[in-house]
Amino acid sequence: MALGGLCSLLGALALFHSLLPSDGSSLPFQTVENCTKHQLFDSSQMACVGCGPHQQTSSDGMSCMCLPGYQLISNNGRFSITCKKCSKLYPAVTQDGWNCIRCSSGAIIDNNGKCQCPKGQILVERTISGIPMTEAKCVTCSSSSPSFSTPNALGNQCIRCHESFIATTQSCDCQSNILTGGLCFLHHPEDLTSSVVTNIIYEQGFKVSSAWFVTHLKASAIACLRFANLTACQAVGNMCVMIMNSIDMATTLNDACTLYHTLFKKTGSLGNTHSISSWRKNMPWLYFDTQYGFGFRLVDQEPFQTLFHFKSLKNMELQFIHAKYDARGNFLNWEKVTGGTLQLCPDTMPRLNTAYIFGTTYQQTCTLPVSKLLSKYDETHFYDTYMLYKGEDGEDKLRAIAIRNLNLQYNGKFVNQEKIMNNWFLTRRIFLVDTLSGREMNLDSQPRAIRVASNIKISVNLVSNNLQGKIFPPMMTISYTDIKIQNPDQQTISVSFSIEYQMDLVTAFQNTKIALGFLSGLSAICSMLKTASWKRRIGSPMIDVPTVLKFLLIYAGDLANTFFIVTFGTGLYWLIFFKGQRVLSVLLPTPTQEIHFICSVASAFALKFLQLLHILVNQLTVDIFFIDWERPKGKIVKSIAGGGDIKTTPAPVSIWRTYFVANEWNNIQTIRKINPTCQILAVVFLLEIVGFANLTTMDPYPRLSSSAESSVIPSSRILRYGVATTIWLSVGLIQIIFGIGIYERFVEDRISQFIDVCSVSNISVIILSHKCFGYYIHGRSVHGHADTNMEEMNLNLKREAALHDMDYIIQDKLLLERIIGMELHEPIDKTIFYNDENLSFTDVLYYGNEGTLLLFDMLFFCIVDLATQNFIFASILTCIQQKIFQFIRHAAGRKNLAAKTLIDERFLL
Repeated sequence: MALGGLCSLLGALALFHSLLPSDGSSLPFQTVENCTKHQLFDSSQMACVGCGPHQQTSSDGMSCMCLPGYQLISNNGRFSITCKKCSKLYPAVTQDGWNCIRCSSGAIIDNNGKCQCPKGQILVERTISGIPMTEAKCVTCSSSSPSFSTPNALGNQCIRCHESFIATTQSCDCQSNILTGGLCFLHHPEDLTSSVVTNIIYEQGFKVSSAWFVTHLKASAIACLRFANLTACQAVGNMCVMIMNSIDMATTLNDACTLYHTLFKKTGSLGNTHSISSWRKNMPWLYFDTQYGFGFRLVDQEPFQTLFHFKSLKNMELQFIHAKYDARGNFLNWEKVTGGTLQLCPDTMPRLNTAYIFGTTYQQTCTLPVSKLLSKYDETHFYDTYMLYKGEDGEDKLRAIAIRNLNLQYNGKFVNQEKIMNNWFLTRRIFLVDTLSGREMNLDSQPRAIRVASNIKISVNLVSNNLQGKIFPPMMTISYTDIKIQNPDQQTISVSFSIEYQMDLVTAFQNTKIALGFLSGLSAICSMLKTASWKRRIGSPMIDVPTVLKFLLIYAGDLANTFFIVTFGTGLYWLIFFKGQRVLSVLLPTPTQEIHFICSVASAFALKFLQLLHILVNQLTVDIFFIDWERPKGKIVKSIAGGGDIKTTPAPVSIWRTYFVANEWNNIQTIRKINPTCQILAVVFLLEIVGFANLTTMDPYPRLSSSAESSVIPSSRILRYGVATTIWLSVGLIQIIFGIGIYERFVEDRISQFIDVCSVSNISVIILSHKCFGYYIHGRSVHGHADTNMEEMNLNLKREAALHDMDYIIQDKLLLERIIGMELHEPIDKTIFYNDENLSFTDVLYYGNEGTLLLFDMLFFCIVDLATQNFIFASILTCIQQKIFQFIRHAAGRKNLAAKTLIDERFLL
């Protein structure tokens, strides 16, 4: 029993294994191209399967068909067909393949084994009642009146020929007249019967003889002129758009746009459409104006009566709509732009439609494979873009959107690439991808080149000095890229789509310049006062080259503050008024308009950097002295060598107190009123975690949370600067208030502690920052010793109060001296000591220059962010920068301290 069960189990395992693929799970990869001419591709097996006897593969490779000369006996599906060879008496096969037949005289057997009639005749294989005939007949279509018939495309039915043949020759034979595009025209010297240009020149300099232009350009132009054929006129317009609406008024060649302008002139008697001079009846509206150089008329257009606001819960949208045409000129339908009609980049529907939320600046960029464009845009469609809005009567109205095609050439010049609006030649019709005109051999071949709308930008302009939320009709700027087809699977193209909002900022720029000029003047006055103070402190009355250089260095710092004040006010203004508006009144500057602002920020940073270097040089060159007032305690008895005499000398004073004070000074050189690390962490937390960074998006909807759609809304550099500086200054101010008001009062005050250390150590400090000016920290003890008893302390205090005849004067600064930062009294006979309640000696330390350091760190952070659009990266670089400058200041200050005090650097920890 056990052996039988084992055998059964082994048999089942063998059967199961036989059902699995040979190597477990892999399959051979095959496509239709891998199959031979006697195999079909079976999609159910994903493999090539052989056809039966006397069979071959169909043209699509997905089924089998009988060989030429074999009739179909049975057909139970593409796998199960039976074929039988026809007899010599009936060697041909009917068109449906089911019967053998004999061809009549005049007919031939083609490569497929079927009868083929001469031109002008149709093939008849069945009687009227449908009975198969034994001999196929070729019947001539009557091309004369009244039937005017000709074979159809399949050659099995006589149909009425085109009216152009009948009108020209009263038959279906064009005879010696003009036969083009399947149409027949008489020779008229005044008509468009001369040769036309069918070559298309691409950016790379190569030409393509377009099969589409060869087939349709001349025929469409003549049909448009002779018969006012609507689709023919539209087709001519489409071919003009295919060559970028370019025109050369001096040429005699008839390219598509020249033909369009000729038709436009010759059809003047038809009148205009909707009283628009550049829109002729029966003709497409290709050019926004009838003449070159009228781009300035854009600003003369009437603004929309629609009031654009942000009050409602539902966002207002820009209602763009297209009139859509195919290449043959047929009107297809009205189509809204939502859903990615104009956007070549694939994306989710909500993100695509974000582009048309009013007030939202939109930016989308991607890279597409050329093979995808060839497959998706096999047909070329054309669009006339309008904006849909409500008129004063409440009815729907349309306003045409002007197109600024950067590839358009007028008399050989790319006029739309110029900055002067008066030189623009604006158009109306666009396409996204043209895979049609680049086909050279025939219309079914792969194009040698394609044209792609690689950059589309819609600009919306706000009516200036108007608080009613009105805008001018938008304008579309489009740029095409030519791609020579070589390896579509490997070739790619970068495309972008954007919508920007702009307003006239001339007044804002003027106000900014006025503010800069006024504040720069005040800065110059302040810098001159500081320079005069410096001259008094160095004891030099002469104005020389060093004086001028000093003034420029001082002015650099004050001018940096001026630029910062103006840029900070500008950023804060846009942040408040753009994000807080409810009725459209202001728009953010465009990236181009932001250049002046960015230059001002860069100027502020560069000047502040120069000021910081100036401060560091001054701090690292100060003269510092330690005065040890400690008196010896007792005497030391020494014996004189050789003589045996005894000599007493004062006991030496310990140097360790001086070393201790020097180390304390060394340690406080780079302390600050704020904690730089906490500053950066707090700023990043508020920007990225709390979400203040979301206030920088170029849309008027303030929010702290991000959404999936916000990734396609670019950030404004002005808003980034405004948010970053506001948060940085707020955090810094909070730190300073907390540090001075709480931490230094109740926890630790390093500066006051240093003064106390000097007093306890009985050591005074003299710091000379200038030749005739410095700071004195009075650490001398009235008791003579660093340690004394209470009785001696009281006695010495009384002695100090009888001290009047001294060689110095101690006084307070006048209010004016405090304001202008300059000493007005001349020290003639006695040195003047000013009481320093504000601890101004910290000016030679980091601590006394916190304002400069805070602004420099902030400007560095903002400059990096403006360049990278990344707050995290900016914070990392700012932290590294702080550490580098701190290291340099500490190391160089340590060496200066050792050099000026003659203390060995090894004792400075």
